[in-house]
Amino acid sequence: MLCNDPKSFREDMLRGYVAAYPKYVAQVPGGVARATRMPADKVAVINGGGSGHYPAFCGIVGDGFMDGTVVGNVFTSPSAEDVLGVAHAVEQGTGLLIVGGNYAGDKMNFDIARDRLRGGGVDCRTAYVTDDVSSAAPEEACKRRGNVGTFMVFKAVGAAAAAGLPLDEVERVAREANDSTRTMSVGFRGCTLPGEDAPLFHVPHGRMEVGQGIHGEPGVGEADLESADGIAGLLVDRVLAEAPEGGSKRVAAILDGLGSTKYEELFVVWGTVRRLLEDRGYTLVHPLVGEYVTSLDMEGIALAVEFLDDELEGYWLAPCDTASYRLGGGTMASQSRATYETGPGVEESFGRGSAASEAAAGYVVGALARMRDAVAAAEQDLARIDGVAGDGDHGRGMVKGATFAAEAAVAAHARGAALGSTLREAGRAWAAKAGGTSGVLWGSALEAAGGALGDDADAYGTTDAARAARAALAKMEELGGARPGDKTMLDALGPFADELGRQAEAGASLGNAWAAAAAVAQKAAEATKGLVPKVGRARPAAERSLGTPDAGAISMALCMKAVLPKK
Repeated sequence: MLCNDPKSFREDMLRGYVAAYPKYVAQVPGGVARATRMPADKVAVINGGGSGHYPAFCGIVGDGFMDGTVVGNVFTSPSAEDVLGVAHAVEQGTGLLIVGGNYAGDKMNFDIARDRLRGGGVDCRTAYVTDDVSSAAPEEACKRRGNVGTFMVFKAVGAAAAAGLPLDEVERVAREANDSTRTMSVGFRGCTLPGEDAPLFHVPHGRMEVGQGIHGEPGVGEADLESADGIAGLLVDRVLAEAPEGGSKRVAAILDGLGSTKYEELFVVWGTVRRLLEDRGYTLVHPLVGEYVTSLDMEGIALAVEFLDDELEGYWLAPCDTASYRLGGGTMASQSRATYETGPGVEESFGRGSAASEAAAGYVVGALARMRDAVAAAEQDLARIDGVAGDGDHGRGMVKGATFAAEAAVAAHARGAALGSTLREAGRAWAAKAGGTSGVLWGSALEAAGGALGDDADAYGTTDAARAARAALAKMEELGGARPGDKTMLDALGPFADELGRQAEAGASLGNAWAAAAAVAQKAAEATKGLVPKVGRARPAAERSLGTPDAGAISMALCMKAVLPKK
C-alpha cells in the first residue's frame, strides 16, 4: 500500500481526507466531525473503528448520517481519549449515541468513554453491531462481530437522529436495525497492512475463505472456489437461513467488494443474488452494489441484508449527504460552518514522592525503554503469530503503545513524578495513543500497578511488586472479561503474578523473584499453543490457532523479561 511512514498512516490519511472534503468534515481530536452545524435539538450520533474500512466510518459523516467518526489506527480500535475528543466536539446537551462493531477493543474503549461522559453529565449510550452470521452460532449472536451490515445500522441511526427522535428512541432504532441485519462474506485474497509486503493471510489457488472478518481475520474455513453463481447461492443461502421468523419480505441489500473486487465482477454476482432473492419472494428496496465497508485491499465479496419493517425502510430511504454516499438532494453546502475548539491540554504537576519512590521511578523509566526495544525487535514475529487467526496488528500495536508509554514516563519523571505517578502516566499514554484491545488493557494495567505502589513508601521490594502485578491482573480481567485458559495475555500475566507472589512469600530478592516469574511467564506463553481462543477476534477461527501461541501472551512474557537489564 502507498504510504509515507506506516506508523503515521492514520494521521496522513486523515489530513488528506479532510483536505479533500472540507465541505463535509473538519478534523477534531480523535477523528472527524461534520463541517456544518447540527440542529440545536438533534441527538448527536457518532461511530468509530480502525482505519482501513473507508467509507464505512469517516466517509459517512454529514446530514442524515453520522455527526462524527472516531478514527483509530489501521484495524485498531480508537482509544477512549479519541472517543472523548470526537464526543466533546459534537455533543450539545441533547444526548449522544456511540455506535461501533462488536469487537473487544472497540467495546472497552467506547464504554470507558461513555462512562466518563456520563460522569460529566452527558447522557451517552453505546450500541454494537453483530451482523456477521459466520462469527458465532445463532444462540450466541451476542458474540458476533460487525461486518458490512454495520453500514445499514449506521444509516438507520443517522436517519433516526436526523428525524428528531430523542435518545431513547435512537438507541431503540439501533437495536432493531442490528437485530434485522445479517452479513455473510467470502475472501479470495488477504489484505495488506501499510508498510508490509505480504497479505495478512494467503488463500491457496482454487480456494476461497468462507466468513472472513473485515479486519483481515481469516475466515472460519476454506472451500473450493465457486463460480459467480455458486458464490451468490452461498451468500444468499446463509443470510436467509437466519431470516427473522414471520419477518418482512422487503429487504435492503448491499453486495460489497471489500476493497479490490472489481465492480464488473460484483455485477455478475449481483445478477444472480437479485434473482435468488426475488425467487424466494423478497422485494429489494434500494439495493447497493459497490464498496461500502472495505478492508484495505482485500479481495472478496460480502452480502448484507436488512429485513425491513415500515420504520426501518423509511430510515434506509431517508435522504443523506456525505462525502461518500448521498441519497436525495445535497444539503451540506448551504449550511453554516461549525467551529470546534481544541484548547491546549493541561500539563499535570506532581507532588514530591519519597526518596525510594523517586529512585524506583527512574528504574521504571529504563524498564519501559527496554520493553519498547524488545517489542520493536519482535514486531514482525508478533504480527505473524497474530495473523494466524487474528488480524495481524498486534506487533504494531505493541510497538506504538510501548513507545508512547516510554516517552510519557520520561516526561513525567522529568516533571518530578515518583513511582506510582510515573506508571500511571505511562499507562494513560499507552491507552490513549495506541488504542485497540491491547492498548486499553496494558494502559489500565500500568495505571492499576501505579495505584497499588503509590509514591510514598519508604522502600519497595518483592511483596510490593507482587501486589502491583496482582492489581494489574485484576484490572485486565475486569476490563477484558477473559479468564485463564481463554488464550489471551492473561495466560502469561496470571502465572507471572502467581510466581512473583510465591517468591515474595519465600523471601526472594526482587531481582531474583522477577527473573523466576518472567521465566514462568515465558513457559506459560509458549503453552498457549495448545489452547483455542475463547474471546477476541481470533475466536471465530479458533481451530486455526492450535499449534501457535497467543501473540498477546508472547508479548506479555517478552515485556516481563525486558524489565530486567541484560547482564
